[in-house]
Order: sequence, then structure tokens, then C-alpha cells
Amino acid sequence: MPSARKLGKPTDQRRAMLRQQVTDFLDKGRMETTITRAKEIRPIAEKMITLGKKNTLATRRAALAFITREDVVTKIFAELAPKYESRPGGYCRITRIGPRRGDAAEMAVIELVEANFTAKTTTAPITAAPVKKAAVEEVVEAVEVAEESEEIVAEELEAIEAMVEEAEAEQEEAAE
Repeated sequence: MPSARKLGKPTDQRRAMLRQQVTDFLDKGRMETTITRAKEIRPIAEKMITLGKKNTLATRRAALAFITREDVVTKIFAELAPKYESRPGGYCRITRIGPRRGDAAEMAVIELVEANFTAKTTTAPITAAPVKKAAVEEVVEAVEVAEESEEIVAEELEAIEAMVEEAEAEQEEAAE
């Protein structure tokens, strides 16, 4: 249980509170609490679901060592773990709901996400983006200008080659 937040409690009280909150969260699937507590609950709850996906005696005992009720452990191994079998993590979602009335503590809802998960494929079909008419006309104009400049360059190149040939001929005559 790597915890950076002390939550205003000594270690034993904090650990007991988190055990109880994780147990209640996994039992009900949704919980309203403060943002800092929700951020502490999420990695622990996700670890418990991951233990349920392995489904061995050792993982069941590890879950029972943290979760306070045996029926919740049974629910994890029988219902939640098979539900998230194809999902590679990220079983919980934290949504901010605003300040609590009274002490203005930032509140959040932590809930289990839906199980219908499909892995993203890397070979997604590429759809052509709609092309604007003005953009097409600009491209056509650019191609026409490029063709004209190619013709001009070709003419200039021929003229230069002719001048080079004349200069070479003059040098040969001067050398003889």
C-alpha cells in the first residue's frame, strides 16, 4: 500500500480506513468521497481486481488479507475479475463533483468503469478528410505555375548549353 498522503490520520487508522473504503467500494461499485481519499482508494482497488484475474489460492488469500469481508472477495473473484478479463487495467474512474457543503472539501465520485473494452487496433481504416474547393484550386494553380517554370528553366538550360558549345568551339579554333 504505497501511500504518499497521510489523510490526517496515524498509520493504523489510515490503513483501517482505506481497507474499509476499498471493501465498500468494491461491494457497491460506486462511492462518493473526497478527492484525496479517492486517489488513495483507486490503486488499491485496481490491485484487488488484478489479484482476482489471476484466481489462485495465493491471490485469494492476499485479497482476504486486505479486504475486510469474505463475501466481497468472493464477488471480486466470481464477478468483477471475469468482467474485466480483457481489460489491461484502469478499472476505476474518478469524477470531481465540486466542494462539500460545510467544510468545502473537494468531493469526487469513484466508480468502476464498464467492462465492454475493445483494444485499439493499429490498422485503423484511414478515411479521407473532406477537401475544400478553394484548396483544390490552389493546388491546381501551383501545378500550372510549376509546369510553366519547368518550361522556362528548360528553355534557359538549352540556351546555356548552346552558349557553352559556342564557347568550346571558339576555344578550339583559337587553339588551332
